[in-house]
Amino acid sequence: MFTGIIQSVGHIETLTPKDGDIELQIAAAQLGLADIAVGDSIAVNGICLTATKITSSHFTVHVSQATMAVTSGFSLGLAVNLEKALRLSDHLGGHLVSGHVDGVGQVTAFTSLGDSWQLTIKAPHALSKYIAVKGSICVDGVSLTVNAIQNDIFSINLIPHTLENTTLAGLKAGASVNLEIDLIARYVERMTEWAKEPV
Repeated sequence: MFTGIIQSVGHIETLTPKDGDIELQIAAAQLGLADIAVGDSIAVNGICLTATKITSSHFTVHVSQATMAVTSGFSLGLAVNLEKALRLSDHLGGHLVSGHVDGVGQVTAFTSLGDSWQLTIKAPHALSKYIAVKGSICVDGVSLTVNAIQNDIFSINLIPHTLENTTLAGLKAGASVNLEIDLIARYVERMTEWAKEPV
């Protein structure tokens, strides 16, 4: 479990094909890896991945074909948002994030609004019903608040701190981003469906 509060930006230093899967070595010295053990989870651009090797400045993860099929993908040198798994004693600064990407959105606009920026994204139609004004959404691992939504297009505002401490400042129209809807929306839908079933 994660919060969507990015702790560091790393980059993919090596990308090795593994029988259809890939192995990534990620440079992440600023994340602080001393308290990470093999088998621990780290969110990489919002994707919960398992650390398989660790040094003082790098960690390695194995990414399956199944994961690659439902996420925005990886490339050599790509900057990635990083977050360690949440501990029960940690502050919940963002919102509850599982690290299970629900779909890939496409940036339609990235517009300056003075000190802040407006990021507009087209979500997969199947996810749009879960996105609500003032609700939470995770974009490439970053916990954000939805400001507006119309059909499949939603917008969020990014303050300078977010732009300075995540990869989102590098987004442009046409870019693909990992999206994870709010966990609560999933459970509300399931409970509503269950309530309609005959006893």
